[in-house]
Amino acid sequence: MTRRVLVTGGGTGIGKAIAQAFAAQKCQVTISGRRRDALEQAAAGTGLEIRPADVTDEAQVEALFDTPYDVVVANAGTGTAARIEDVELADWQRTLTVNMTGTFLTFRAALRAGMKPGGRLIAIASTASLQGGAHIPAYAASKHGVLGLVRSVAQSVAKRGITCNAVCPGFVDTEMAETAITGLMDRQGISRDKALKMVVGGNPMQRLITPEEVAATAVFLASEGAASVNGHAMSVSGGEV
Repeated sequence: MTRRVLVTGGGTGIGKAIAQAFAAQKCQVTISGRRRDALEQAAAGTGLEIRPADVTDEAQVEALFDTPYDVVVANAGTGTAARIEDVELADWQRTLTVNMTGTFLTFRAALRAGMKPGGRLIAIASTASLQGGAHIPAYAASKHGVLGLVRSVAQSVAKRGITCNAVCPGFVDTEMAETAITGLMDRQGISRDKALKMVVGGNPMQRLITPEEVAATAVFLASEGAASVNGHAMSVSGGEV
């Protein structure tokens, strides 16, 4: 039977790569996100189904699960760089709401919809789930929360034959990494090459992770071979953590 897969934040970056990877596995893939235009561009010529929804809106998330999915990837996320004394309360709350509450709402709806044994819940977390960062207090706090949620859900669903895991990438070659690079260039008046070296400085491989590498990890966690991998934080970071 063809597995049904939902990827939130599936219109760009990591989410788009994950959706394409599952489609290549002959899964029936639905991508969700706030921007219909991005979803349509990602789905063009691929057979992906699009379902616009905001993961911070409880009703919109519940509506995504009119039928159960076999694999649910909570990928939608956001983040900005600022030291804690410069973080506005609205930015703090927005980051926690999208990253942590959005994952909670997605997983809760997936289970309420009747996910069956063999189901897979996967959160795209971050190396920030495993360590702090002077310029990312809100992002790191939210991603630590995601990992705590994953580990708790994993214990809750284990006896049902469902697993819940997190993928924890380092800096990935996406718009978020580009924002970090250009931010360093602006703040410190340095070249792009120097800013890139600073961004990847924590990665022993000294490079950005590709979205396809994160996608391959998600596909593995959804595979039969990963049936006993549960509550795990799989770092895809070149050895950073």
